[in-house]
Amino acid sequence: MQENQPIGSRDVARAAVQLCMTQSREEEQQWRKMLAQAGIAGAAADFGGDFLSGIVRIVERAVIAAKREQVIGESHLEEGGVAGAAREALNQITPKALGMSVGGKIGIARCGEHVAVAVFFGIGLGHLDEVCIGLGHRAI
Repeated sequence: MQENQPIGSRDVARAAVQLCMTQSREEEQQWRKMLAQAGIAGAAADFGGDFLSGIVRIVERAVIAAKREQVIGESHLEEGGVAGAAREALNQITPKALGMSVGGKIGIARCGEHVAVAVFFGIGLGHLDEVCIGLGHRAI
């Protein structure tokens, strides 16, 4: 983010990716503080399990985390924006993840009308994981 420039969709998307790639709760909290100073609200949630049966749970976790951290309010419009962005992010990794186990983190970021959801997952079996990232954006 450049100084004196309005925060746009690219900045919010970058923030969501940074949050989903944090390795610990402490690192996540540090990123959220830095983003808040820049005017971007953020949240994150961990996820692990079977991809296909977990799609609904992943979307729900994104919405719940966003509400918990006050990234969004209680309106259907805001919840739907996060859910839609989460579905878009998951659609991008579906070809690799279908029928596999996934584990990783969901990152959510918002500034004004821009909301982005990023997922960073290891996909596969044990040490034979594929690494994948998906990103979705909505304007609300």
